Amino acid sequence: MSQKLENLLNLALDASPDERERSLELDVGYNPIEREWDLIVKYSGSLDVVRGIAASVTELANEYAIVTISESRIPELASFPEIEYVEKPKRLFFQVENGKRVSCISPVQQTPFSLRGEGILIGIVDSGIDYTLRDFRNADGTTRIRNLWDQTIPGNPPQGYAVGTEYTREQIDEALSAGTAAERMQIVPSTDISGHGTAVAGIAAGSGGPEMEGGAIRNVGVAPESELIVVKMGSPRAEGFPRTTELMQGVDYVIRKALEYRMPVALNLSFGNTYGAHDGTSLVERFLDDISNYWKSVICVGSGNEGATAGHTAGRLEEEREDEIQLGVQMRETGLNVQIWKSYVDAVDISIVSPSGVRVGPIQEILGAQRFVMGGTEILLYYGEPSPYSVRQEIYLDFLPRQTYVDAGVWRIVLTPRQIVSGEYQLWLPSQSALNVGTAFLLPNSANTITIPSTAARVVTVGAYDSRTFSYADFSGRGALNAQEGTAAFKPDIVAPGVAVTAVQPGGGYAEMTGTSFATPFVTGSSALLMEWGIVNGNDAYLYDADIIGLS
Repeated sequence: MSQKLENLLNLALDASPDERERSLELDVGYNPIEREWDLIVKYSGSLDVVRGIAASVTELANEYAIVTISESRIPELASFPEIEYVEKPKRLFFQVENGKRVSCISPVQQTPFSLRGEGILIGIVDSGIDYTLRDFRNADGTTRIRNLWDQTIPGNPPQGYAVGTEYTREQIDEALSAGTAAERMQIVPSTDISGHGTAVAGIAAGSGGPEMEGGAIRNVGVAPESELIVVKMGSPRAEGFPRTTELMQGVDYVIRKALEYRMPVALNLSFGNTYGAHDGTSLVERFLDDISNYWKSVICVGSGNEGATAGHTAGRLEEEREDEIQLGVQMRETGLNVQIWKSYVDAVDISIVSPSGVRVGPIQEILGAQRFVMGGTEILLYYGEPSPYSVRQEIYLDFLPRQTYVDAGVWRIVLTPRQIVSGEYQLWLPSQSALNVGTAFLLPNSANTITIPSTAARVVTVGAYDSRTFSYADFSGRGALNAQEGTAAFKPDIVAPGVAVTAVQPGGGYAEMTGTSFATPFVTGSSALLMEWGIVNGNDAYLYDADIIGLS
């Protein structure tokens, strides 16, 4: 066990191949065929020594890197003085006209302001884009997409990166002028299967569809004259979701391209996950904070859809009083995990009671992994150590089915205080997207339900509201206290329409979409309009990053 490795990575390395396969989280980032890991690294100095032992190294801005390395050589990686900290990837999950109206965007698109995103780049790091749609073309039919990096198509990655293929504006225009769809796909074969990225891009920057009402084009996005840089994130497994490693490379690429073109950029991230302390101290959160200083940029991130899923609870321990957390597990649950985060100075024992009444514990705090079998479920418990960036301690519980499913019913997690200084604790389940509906805490707390990386201090965190009733959406994440840099800023920073939002679909046509995923591009597009007014039109040369956050 190395203190340079995050707790979850230490546990994954300690787990058997069978335990990893049964876990929702432990195998994320691991290639069992090559026996290699994709890892996030924070380093200082040079990575030359790492290149000597790694299969690949992709350097990101501000001394972050993605390293692919054999599992057997991870201890050697951690031993290098240049390596400060290492994390494994985490899975990411998905998070127009009426929305524009209630957000007061329509008036600023008209005179006297006439703001439409000209001279501003909008970055979309998502599931791709249907580049053939009119929504993403100029009036003459040419594309508004400057670059499209599809991480899923091997062959010609951007310079400095190791995966995917990069397509230029010229290649996309060539594809658009092709005679047939088959010919077009020969030139630029990138597609958006889920439609998530296409919808997000359309809200932020779509030119609108062909329908006309009184001479006006319907469903125009917020910044319809901006140019686009699109990253389609890769999915290492066919049935899986993108990971934080793909997200970080996509963000790095967009910011570097904006710097190359000397154009301000508003970047949209509509993905998130629940794993972490939610205090801005993970490497992906710190990376977003650091890269926000890199160029004239603003990064907008959805607060997630975990507000009403009962996937979070919290409390305060007191001396000589046990706290009991009840967790309902539905039938046919193939696996789940629970994160308990507390102050490292608090000494707490844990007991676990299965639905059948079998009790294990109190389990004393022993750093490293402990294993228990309770009926048809194996419990993998890990007491972690603080990271270099946080004094919070994680206690991680992985519920692994011994055969097919975790035992259904009400599990009880009993916290027994031995020595209390702070007493505060928080628990999170995986995203509801990874669980059966109804697997949840029986006494949940909707505070601190925003997802990572919207917990980063220097991003604009976007929640959702219902523009028809002007009420905050119950699903929208809320209420995290960001402790980074000693701040006391509550998230989200701003809310935007996120219920029944009209958005373009791959292949054409429009549909209503709901979620913070679709609230975020309203703010991304609005940030582009603000930067056009301030930077392009000469009214405020510094209207980006912190200034945008202040306005939100």
